[in-house]
Amino acid sequence: MSAGLPATGDEVIAYLGPQGTFTHAAADHHFGESASKRSLPSIDDVFAEVESGRARFGVVPVENSTEGAVTITQECLMDTTLNIIAEVIIPIEHNLLLHPQASLAGVRRIVSHRQSLAQCRHWLKANLPGLPTVEVASNAEAARLAAEDPATAAIAGERAALLYGLPIVSARIQDKRNNSTRFLVLSREQAARTGRDKTSILVCTENRPGALFRVLEPFNSFAVSLTKIETRPARDSIWAYVFFIDFEGHRDDAAVRSVLEQLEDRTVSVKFLGSYPMAKEQAHETA
Repeated sequence: MSAGLPATGDEVIAYLGPQGTFTHAAADHHFGESASKRSLPSIDDVFAEVESGRARFGVVPVENSTEGAVTITQECLMDTTLNIIAEVIIPIEHNLLLHPQASLAGVRRIVSHRQSLAQCRHWLKANLPGLPTVEVASNAEAARLAAEDPATAAIAGERAALLYGLPIVSARIQDKRNNSTRFLVLSREQAARTGRDKTSILVCTENRPGALFRVLEPFNSFAVSLTKIETRPARDSIWAYVFFIDFEGHRDDAAVRSVLEQLEDRTVSVKFLGSYPMAKEQAHETA
C-alpha cells in the first residue's frame, strides 16, 4: 500500500471532529475532500475505530509547534497496535469569530480549544483584556457555540467560520506566525519505503545512569539523524521513563535495521510505531 494514495470506494477515514476542525483539514489535505470520512468526538475513539476495522485510516493531531505534544495521542500510541503510515503538517491560523449580528462590545466570553487559547494568549491579553476564556472540545465546537450566542466569541480556523456562517473580525491572531500542527495518519497496514522516510519508535529504559546515552549511541554509530526525542514518565514504574523518538530513514534501510537491533539489547523494550513518508510543510500566508 502506498500511504500517499487517497482512499477510495468504501474505505473510511476516521478523524477527530467535529467537521471544521484542523484535523478535518488535515484529513482533506492527505486523502482529498471527496474521500469518505467519519467524524469522532475523541482521539481515543479514532484509534478504536481503526483498530476495530470500522475505518481503514485514522487522523489525529500529535504535536503543535507552539504548545508541544498532544498528550492523549502519545498515550494512545503506547497501547495501540496500529502503525503510523503518514504525517501531515499544516499551518494553523486562528481567527476571532463572532455571530453575524454581534459586536465586540457585547461579547461576554471567548471559547476555543485549550491549545488554541494558549496559542493566542498574548493577543487576547493585548486586545481583549479581562474577557473570560472557556475551554471547549474543539475549535469547531467553539464556532457552533458562537453561532448560537451573540455574547460568545470563538477562536477557530477559516473552515469553521465558513461552516457556521461566522464573520472573521480579526484574522491570524495566533502569537507565532509560523504556527503549525503535525498530524498522524494511522492504519493497521504499513507504508512502503519511498526513499524519503521517517521512522517513529517508543523506547523504555531502565532507571539508571547512562540509560539515555545507551539509547542515542547507535544513532551516532550508524549515522542515522534524529528529528525528535521526547520523554514521558512510564505509567507502570515510578521515576522510570519512555522516549518517543523520530528519526530519518525507513525500517527496511540497512542503517535503521542496525540501530533497531542494537536498541533491543540496550533497552527494556522497543516499540515500532511506523515508517512513513516525511511530510512537506505547507507555507504560511504572508499577507
